[in-house]
Amino acid sequence: MKSCMLRIFACAAMLASFYAAAQSYPTKPIRVILGIGVGSPTDLTLRTTAQELQQVLGQPLVIENRPGGNLMIAPEACAKSTPDGYTLCVFSNAAVTLNPHIFSKLTYDPDKDFAPVALLWYLIQGLVATPSLPANSVKELQALAKSRPINFGTMGDGTAGDVMRQWLNEYWKTNIVGIPYKGANFVSSALLSGEVQVSRISLSGLSGQVKAGKLKVLAIGAGKRSRLFPDVPTYAEAGLAAFPDERVWWGMFAPAGTPEPMVKRINGELARLFRSAKFSEYLENQMLEPAIMAPAEFGTFVKEDRQRAGEMVKKYHIPRQ
Repeated sequence: MKSCMLRIFACAAMLASFYAAAQSYPTKPIRVILGIGVGSPTDLTLRTTAQELQQVLGQPLVIENRPGGNLMIAPEACAKSTPDGYTLCVFSNAAVTLNPHIFSKLTYDPDKDFAPVALLWYLIQGLVATPSLPANSVKELQALAKSRPINFGTMGDGTAGDVMRQWLNEYWKTNIVGIPYKGANFVSSALLSGEVQVSRISLSGLSGQVKAGKLKVLAIGAGKRSRLFPDVPTYAEAGLAAFPDERVWWGMFAPAGTPEPMVKRINGELARLFRSAKFSEYLENQMLEPAIMAPAEFGTFVKEDRQRAGEMVKKYHIPRQ
């Protein structure tokens, strides 16, 4: 009986220490592992988010970019980190919903290695082309793709851009060639240089380049036209209504075992920030749709999205590696 009571007191003391730590959390800088390169739209937006959070958390969020490796480098680093609340991780849906269906030797377990913190935002993507491409609409792109090879920039097999490329080839009976890059900023650079002619990428931060004539948007993946690109038709308006537009999202996780009060603190501050009128407008200008969820709801969402990804892998015959 005495030993049982001692165990109960020990557990109670441990819980009390966790909650006490959460009350004063954070007391030092927080590392944020990001699964994409410096200068990408997501990188820039996350850095702005970090600056805003620092004002309420009282500690900086230090972004650590870990791109590449078929989007596995950042999740692997996250899984190996200490679950003390001072490591957060941000990666796209591909890392935790698509990769499990593609890679037989995944270096992390998407169910066991991470604690869901918050769904952050959806990327509003579009079909973007280099100005030198002699096609100014989706219909003209289709005709061109039937007459000559076209290079399509992607972030690797099974990613959002590659799925659209495969779907276009199937839908149009063409042979558009996929050219893989390590991140969205590299794809954008390839478009700007003419290394690839077209891609499906996030429209975040591209309005200036489009207005300057350095890029052109043929169609936008949204339910309605964007006020930043009012003359650009939606996929449906451009004749791509049948395209199964799998939305690209970015979410925040923590290493499994991170104390729940710390997870809830970060989630709560993100929710308050994203719901503010000023920051909501900022996200809209970045062509991002805020999508904050509570941790438990986000965890359920990830599992359901992984099931949808599995169906997509089968539909498009994405090879297992």
